[in-house]
Amino acid sequence: MLLQVQQVTRRFGAETLFADVNMDIPDNGRVALVGRNGAGKSTLIRIIAGIDAPDKGQIVTRKKLTLGYLAQDTGLDSNKSIWEEMASVFAALQAQEDQLHELEAQMSDPDIIADPDQFEQVTTTYDRIQSDFKANNGYGYRAEIRGVLHGFGFNEPDYDRSVNELSGGQKTQLALAKLLLEKRDLLILDEPTNHLDVETLTWLEGYIQSYKGALLIVSHDRYFLDRIVSEVYDMSSGILTHYHGNYSNYVDQKAAKLRREWKEYDKQQAKISKLEDFVNRNIVRASTTKRAQARRKQLAKMDRVDRPEGADKVAHFEFVPTKESGNIVLTTTDLAIGYTPDNVLAQPVNLDVNKHQAIAIVGPNGVGKSTLLKTILGKIPAIKGDVHFGTGVETGYYDQEQKSLHGEKTVLNELWDDHPTTPEGDIRTILGSFLFTGEDVDKMVHSLSGGEKARLLLTKLAMRHDNFLILDEPTNHLDIDSRQVLENTLNDFEGTVLFVSHDRYFINQVATSVVELSAEGSELYLGDYDYYIDKKEEQEALAAQKEAEAAEAAGTTVTTAAPTTSQNKQQYQQSKEQQKKERKLTRQADALEEQLTVLSDQKDALETQMSQPDVFSDIEKLTKLQDQLNDVNAEIETTEDQWEEISMTLEELQG
Repeated sequence: MLLQVQQVTRRFGAETLFADVNMDIPDNGRVALVGRNGAGKSTLIRIIAGIDAPDKGQIVTRKKLTLGYLAQDTGLDSNKSIWEEMASVFAALQAQEDQLHELEAQMSDPDIIADPDQFEQVTTTYDRIQSDFKANNGYGYRAEIRGVLHGFGFNEPDYDRSVNELSGGQKTQLALAKLLLEKRDLLILDEPTNHLDVETLTWLEGYIQSYKGALLIVSHDRYFLDRIVSEVYDMSSGILTHYHGNYSNYVDQKAAKLRREWKEYDKQQAKISKLEDFVNRNIVRASTTKRAQARRKQLAKMDRVDRPEGADKVAHFEFVPTKESGNIVLTTTDLAIGYTPDNVLAQPVNLDVNKHQAIAIVGPNGVGKSTLLKTILGKIPAIKGDVHFGTGVETGYYDQEQKSLHGEKTVLNELWDDHPTTPEGDIRTILGSFLFTGEDVDKMVHSLSGGEKARLLLTKLAMRHDNFLILDEPTNHLDIDSRQVLENTLNDFEGTVLFVSHDRYFINQVATSVVELSAEGSELYLGDYDYYIDKKEEQEALAAQKEAEAAEAAGTTVTTAAPTTSQNKQQYQQSKEQQKKERKLTRQADALEEQLTVLSDQKDALETQMSQPDVFSDIEKLTKLQDQLNDVNAEIETTEDQWEEISMTLEELQG
């Protein structure tokens, strides 16, 4: 093991953030630390990195362990140029390089050449230093620097720029670049994917996969985690749980663990109910009171299993349009976007958005994705081209910059002022479904965290009941649980969605098609993110093949027919929509099963109550209970019919 976390506890005042947590990081380990915002992930890794001390427990490391730590949104602070800052990592090699040049000069000095002993001493020293220099990539470190800088989007014209001239995001990227070049035994990265576009993320995934040291990563980017990590530690309710495999494996294992816990909980609850029922019926009878007392003691000594849902709360909400739009929702024709005619970001942009589609817009940073959304909404004038909304379209907008929020309002008033005729109790209930409870609703908006502001914006959006949602980076600031809730909500949405996102996992879960935006305009791909990547690779391979054929023909034009993929795209699109329906029906079936469990418990409780002697002999009580039982039975029958209908539909889709 490179590093072990042993029984570590962290408290803030009287509150325990986490207690007695353990973690092992092996040689070349690829470890993820996940959990919702505020669970204590950043606090734990600061303890692991040696920045903070634990209240209890210890961090044990291998001797001479070299460790690099990158905190969230922490960048380089340097007056050096970009190249000088990166090259400083290789100061020892540069010193050796200077020595080699000095020795080379000495070996060409006639006086030294004339002295065999001195010449032998110089050449021996030169051979020793050169061997070490070569072994440590002395002849390749400049290429290594260029490769890493290029991966983060810094090219040769940028090398002489001062680090302190850069934006915060660029400084963070350079801090990560420098850490990668330092090749520490263990890298601890807190949200390293912030500020990175998809192209840079893809490069970083490839680089990290070949990194020889170990990694501990905190990230909300599930697509990134799927491709990088082989172990996941989940921080929840102050407990750290270890799972083997990547992020998707963790999700499956956690769900299976939760099902086992529910089974154990339900089994114990049934036993408790049976014991309590026996005690209630027999404690007053002289002939059975001893047995009843024994069971009461058994109940008192029982180690109760906690309800599996625990203290973790998740938001629960839905987007429900008040009316349907027409089939054509949005059309843009030969659109040119930008801020001035001299600074066009992309053209021509042609979109055809139809009802019930969920279209993701992707592209590198700076290409104009957010600008496109603002142009569609009329917030920025189009430089050229047309934007046309279809019949009955009502548009809701999620702004990643969160400018529509009012900093000096309370959370309650931010929502209530938009809907003054809605009773305060209803407003509080809606806010509660987005995890704003108790004193949270009296917080000032400016004091909220990024994640809280994101949830407040989603609350406002849900209250509008629009049928066309335009979302600009809706997963920014959301933890993984909230992202999953948003995914499910959008998949259940009976309207249309157009969204910009860097979250590739989110795109895979939500999008029915992808539009790539570039300076040359827009290109449509009829599938999710993985489909888009496959098609891009196919196109690049085809272009390379054509180029090779053209070169081989020595100037003769060779036309290679591209394979027809429209049928495959159509099949993929149908498959994607079917998967969306299956997910929705599965959630509905699960909800109905839970409802049936609750109703069955109510039925059992009523029947038990009706069998009590004091009730059985009271006709009025018995009649009231019978009426309640009849209502419950009717509800059970209706719920079972709904469940059966949904299950049959699901079987048809899957069969």
